[in-house]
Amino acid sequence: MRHQRIQSALFAAGLCAALAALASSSAYAQSDAGAQKVQANSSETCTNPKPSNLKLSGMVVGFSQSENEQNPFRATETASVRAAAKAAGVKLLYTNANANQAKQVADIESMINQGAQALIVAPNDSTGLQPAFAQARAKGIPVVTIDRQTAGTVCEDFITFLGSDFYKQGERAAKALADATGGKAVIAEIQGGYGNTVESQRTDGFAAGLKAYPNMKIAAAQTANWSTTEAQKVMEQILLAHPDVDAVYTHADTMTVGAITALRQAGKLKGVKIVSIDGTKEIVTDIDQGRVAADVETNPRFGPLAFKSLEDWLAGKPVAQKQIMDDALFDKTNAKQSLAAGKVY
Repeated sequence: MRHQRIQSALFAAGLCAALAALASSSAYAQSDAGAQKVQANSSETCTNPKPSNLKLSGMVVGFSQSENEQNPFRATETASVRAAAKAAGVKLLYTNANANQAKQVADIESMINQGAQALIVAPNDSTGLQPAFAQARAKGIPVVTIDRQTAGTVCEDFITFLGSDFYKQGERAAKALADATGGKAVIAEIQGGYGNTVESQRTDGFAAGLKAYPNMKIAAAQTANWSTTEAQKVMEQILLAHPDVDAVYTHADTMTVGAITALRQAGKLKGVKIVSIDGTKEIVTDIDQGRVAADVETNPRFGPLAFKSLEDWLAGKPVAQKQIMDDALFDKTNAKQSLAAGKVY
């Protein structure tokens, strides 16, 4: 009997320890329905050559945001990093470059000077951060990049990239637009800001996806720099030059909002099929109400995975050089349920 009591006590103690370890390891995990899921990790990894006993709790971590948080994607991204930092017991330094590349370099350098021991960076452009990365590397500061890929030497300038497969997003958008139009359309493409991998890959992926549909043609493609106001103006100009446009592909929901305004004012909203990328509450609501055909998700909730990557790096565990998210496709079959479940932002 005494032996059984000892075994029971040991089992209970072990169970408690296991649960405590699990709670600790997932201290900054997301519990909401919109949590990120990794679709694929690269086989190539980065491993800290000088692992230490340094823990995230009590560390100073800098977060460099690239753009204004009026954009729901950026607002949700920042909120995710802040929440994960708080859960991990991290002191978070925060800056916002407001789409200014020079300012982002200065922001990162400033956080290094303030004592940042690790950095999370949402790059504004596909290049230009090398001076800031060089400073971080010289001080042994690990950098996690999120959302946009940028130039640099992996494992030296940054330890990982967390983001979506933007090329595949373009391909999926083409397929969704083909499904919505029956494979025949005159298309206006409203592109993101030139100079970063998100825009270029969403453009190239969409063009590749259209090759399977010879009766779908792009009549006009123009940047609106991720801006709602610019997208409205671009859509108005395209409608004047190409009044036969009956389909629209936009690289981001913020621009879709502007395109919808222009189409509504021109009296053409009901006759045009729209496919977007992001997965914001506003556009998924438009899907539910019949104004938009589909929206390819880009999940901005990077906080937990970013801090998990830093935790693994500090411990000397291998970190995948690329961690690609599993993004949903919202359409009329799941829009209502996705809204109700809180999967959108």
